[in-house]
Amino acid sequence: MFDALSDRLESAWKKLRGQDKISQSNIQDALREVRRALLEADVNLQVVKDFITEVETKAQGAEVISGVRPDQQFIKIVYDELVQVMGEENVPLVEVEGKTTVVLMAGLQGTGKTTATAKLALHLRKLNRSCLLVATDVYRPAAIDQLLTLGKQIDVPVFELGSDADPVEIARQGVERARNEGINTVIVDTAGRLQIDQDMMAELSRIKSTIEPDETLLVVDSMTGQEAANLTRTFHDQIGITGAILTKLDGDSRGGAALSVRQISGAPIKFVGVGEKVEALQPFYPERMASRILGMGDVLTLVEKAQEEIDLADAEKMQEKILSAKFDFTDFLKQLRLMKNMGSLGGIMKLIPGMGKLSDDQLKQGETQLKRCEAMINSMTKQERRDPDLLASSPSRRRRIASGAGYRESDVSKLVGDFQKMRSLMQQMGQGNFPGMPGMFGGGAMGNPLAAGNRPAPGWRGYPGGVPPTKKKKKEKKKKGFGTL
Repeated sequence: MFDALSDRLESAWKKLRGQDKISQSNIQDALREVRRALLEADVNLQVVKDFITEVETKAQGAEVISGVRPDQQFIKIVYDELVQVMGEENVPLVEVEGKTTVVLMAGLQGTGKTTATAKLALHLRKLNRSCLLVATDVYRPAAIDQLLTLGKQIDVPVFELGSDADPVEIARQGVERARNEGINTVIVDTAGRLQIDQDMMAELSRIKSTIEPDETLLVVDSMTGQEAANLTRTFHDQIGITGAILTKLDGDSRGGAALSVRQISGAPIKFVGVGEKVEALQPFYPERMASRILGMGDVLTLVEKAQEEIDLADAEKMQEKILSAKFDFTDFLKQLRLMKNMGSLGGIMKLIPGMGKLSDDQLKQGETQLKRCEAMINSMTKQERRDPDLLASSPSRRRRIASGAGYRESDVSKLVGDFQKMRSLMQQMGQGNFPGMPGMFGGGAMGNPLAAGNRPAPGWRGYPGGVPPTKKKKKEKKKKGFGTL
């Protein structure tokens, strides 16, 4: 989402590399690149001007830290200012102790408001907050049916009175039912409207005055760039909002909305939509977003995504298997599917520091390699998955698996060989030993899934089943001129 912005900022850092210190003369080229990067990302012009002024002032007044290069110091200043512009800290959703929290959802037509409503309900349900959805969009065809379908999908009840009822009355009765039933949070989905449609804006105002929400969230399409900030300000002036949800942040949006909304409207971004799936909603953390913009990854979000999918008891069992070298293909298949549940490979890689620069071709190739691994493992019997040594010693088994998965026997040999080596290395690292890992992440089915090709690595070719010889045999072959693994 911020690829173009990240690339531009990268060129700004290069302007300061090789310099002894930050000065008035050498900082101008870097600032020019930062200004251009922000404008191309469709950040509001006034926000850009204020941002550059603040960065320039802080950079010139910054004390030179021993051992830190000028470009690194400049990056830190830009990072701090990005966090400042986006709001400094996460602003959580209000939870009113001892009573039902009322959330009113508003937005323009086509921003993904109804889907965002369901996403928010699922997010709250994961936090053990009971929810009720209220469908007041009586104008858009099938809007109520859409919310009913989404509610069934996430196991959250939906209150509706049909498309002939008054939206204000639907909202009132829905909130009343939630309070009577002791439901923790009620989320009211309203009809999409246009800023120029004063009748619809007046209806939204009546709904708000009737149900007196604790939160009024505006759903904003991040693809609209700086216009998203202007829209937020308009709604805030006319209706009064407490926060915004940015949708479609996983698309080819240039990032201007995320950098403009807080400064222009004064309303904090509370959540961001990062995919079409109903699970794809994340709380907005300015410091994490700044890290992504600067290509530093977002490890905390990655850990949280993993925690949602990983069972603690399963993790402990997996650790025991790794330490005792009993980690098998069944366990590996489980890990592959766990990663799928966390999202696309591209989305995960962008959260890992240093991996955000991978090209689309590399990511696509990685997805393909993981699918090949899964196909070959699915072609194994349960016994073969539990005991990979069976495959190492049986060419006929490898041929059968290759035929069933649609690949070559050498592909299966590579998978088995790399798996055994990985299992051995995992055991050694678990015991505190950190051996060298030559060839482990070379191209191959079990190596780095982003590496090219799927042929056996040269050092493994020629050994039955791809199994490496013993240390004794290694030495003998080295004397004979076969080289090392």
